[in-house]
Amino acid sequence: MDTIRITSGDLRGRSVKSPSSKLTHPMGSREKLALFNMIDSNLSSARVLDAFAGSGALGIEALSRGANEVVFIEKAPKVAHIISENLKSLDLLEKAEVYVGDVDRFTTNELFDVVIADPPYDKFEIEKINNLTKLLKDDGTLVLSHPGTAPEFRGLKLTKSRKYAAASISIYVKNV
Repeated sequence: MDTIRITSGDLRGRSVKSPSSKLTHPMGSREKLALFNMIDSNLSSARVLDAFAGSGALGIEALSRGANEVVFIEKAPKVAHIISENLKSLDLLEKAEVYVGDVDRFTTNELFDVVIADPPYDKFEIEKINNLTKLLKDDGTLVLSHPGTAPEFRGLKLTKSRKYAAASISIYVKNV
């Protein structure tokens, strides 16, 4: 079991467990810090969706930085259990929900202010990301970690994109 450190906010310096397996690919600390610096102003009191959640480090970072609620989607039950353990150890269970299943099967009647998607690059499926964009509120923000150039999405405007080694982080806003 590896650990990932929370970089900012109320929980800065605390650690979360991350499985030592090929089931997850934790985002590097430099990329994570850059990502959250790009969206920090969007997180205050936000409802956030952490898709392809892995250890839950990105959603937990959002809670640390002021998000009101995070829904985590993780399809591997053992990994989802680690998210729950991390939430419990940080006393965040009341602000979070863990959905075990594929992002395509997740449904909700409530939309999100921010959707964070860090899918596996070896199985990057643009259609899954398209489905996630439907869960955004008007003026909501999609944060996408992806290989290559920033994809285009109907109804979303690309506002920022940064490249870090083999990864890129792109920020989109839902047009109204």
